[in-house]
Amino acid sequence: MSGDRPTMPPVRLHSDAELARDALSAPLFARAAKLARWAGDGTPVGAGGELLAEQLRGAAEHLGLLADEDGPGYAAEAWQLALDTGLIEFAEDPEAEESDDPDQPSGAAAAGEELATLTSGSPQDILDVWLGGLETVLADAAAPDLADIVDQLGEGGDLDLDALDWNPEEEADFLDGVLGNLYLLTALDEGAADRPVPLPALAASMIVPDDMDEPTDDILEEVSEAMMRLDDQFRMLEPTGIIQYQPVDEALIEEVDGEGRIAQDGDGDGLAEPLGEEDVTRYGMVALTPLGVFAVRARMLDAGVDAPAVGDLADKGADVLLGALPDHPEGAARAEAEAWLAGRAPLDAARELLAAARGDDAFAPRRRLACQQTLTLVGAEAEPALREVLDDPQLGGLARVWLAEHGAAEIPEPTESMVFWLTVDTIAAQLAAEGDTDELRGLVEGLVGQHNGFFDAAWRVEHPATADVLEAMGRLHPDKKVAKEARKAAFKARSQA
Repeated sequence: MSGDRPTMPPVRLHSDAELARDALSAPLFARAAKLARWAGDGTPVGAGGELLAEQLRGAAEHLGLLADEDGPGYAAEAWQLALDTGLIEFAEDPEAEESDDPDQPSGAAAAGEELATLTSGSPQDILDVWLGGLETVLADAAAPDLADIVDQLGEGGDLDLDALDWNPEEEADFLDGVLGNLYLLTALDEGAADRPVPLPALAASMIVPDDMDEPTDDILEEVSEAMMRLDDQFRMLEPTGIIQYQPVDEALIEEVDGEGRIAQDGDGDGLAEPLGEEDVTRYGMVALTPLGVFAVRARMLDAGVDAPAVGDLADKGADVLLGALPDHPEGAARAEAEAWLAGRAPLDAARELLAAARGDDAFAPRRRLACQQTLTLVGAEAEPALREVLDDPQLGGLARVWLAEHGAAEIPEPTESMVFWLTVDTIAAQLAAEGDTDELRGLVEGLVGQHNGFFDAAWRVEHPATADVLEAMGRLHPDKKVAKEARKAAFKARSQA
């Protein structure tokens, strides 16, 4: 955490140039730019800048969409985006007569000033224009169904948001939350273009309480309704380039009281058939694109969320790097370490890392483990720095490991106390990072099995975490006799301390 600001895991961003190319090629944005150029010096438009019927047909034809029954709609969406982003500007004609005829022009539109940004602006300038357009699409996606509004107004009544069952703020927050969950999964390397997230799981993450073991029928109904709402919203968002989306299979959608819902079975357990690996894609799959990761992060930063990016620590000291890496996902940690090392000579980097790894505080074992992992990325040029700490009780063990892995000659044998100290330090780091895991259980069994009298020596190790490590070994080892020995050793270590 940074103060009271929520903190997200770091994400890997593409370069601004790559992201700008992605923005320019996003279908909706590309169409908007194409229409802005097509608009030329003057295109007749209605009072709000909307295209008249004849021009709309021409716009659809220019985009190659005339044969598509939805072509005029796509052209209208692209035109509106161009207006919203300043790619197109329009001015009303003060001499135009008021008319109820929707095909009567009220002004003229032409290419806007922002159009030049797409060809002469910097990548960041292009992304700023794209982000502005994305905001308008997100607002449209969170808006109520237009058909419902038309029905209400057609009945001669005033617009009643309560009757529409729509709360603007709640709907926007829900969509932001969904995009935030996708962002988090992407940052944790659990969601990407090659690992899209099933729509049911994403909807459930927003609806089902964390402490609920079995969702109720009402909760499942909410999940189903949320899936259908997200299906509509994601179909709108995909042309912006923010997501890759495989929609819900139309065969799974049935009309219930005029509302599209995911078909449910007779037991009311939500989905009409189990979600196996083969058919889960029928219920919708979604992933943030690299452009989407950039966009959601930008919106999070604007909202006051601490959303770091890989490379943010490249100019920081080794103490800051080692303090942050243990909480990074594995892929991001490696990328961050590589970025940090790229700006330093290998020998200088190794010395700085080793100096920052020392300490007796509770976080020190994780810091040393991060140091050891980072040093694996450093070449043989760093060898002198590792030899300088061979006699250091905190660093001598990991230095020997590094030298051995790099095929160095004349590595002095470690003392038994150094071996045991490194063992305690390594287990302490893993306990702090992940707790009692199966991997750690296997490590504990292996250590005890390979060393007779392990606990007789281990309790004497002068490490702040010795007693805690021995207690954990007692919890983890499946043999009751060995576990009892570990607990006795932990008691001795506490008494000694």
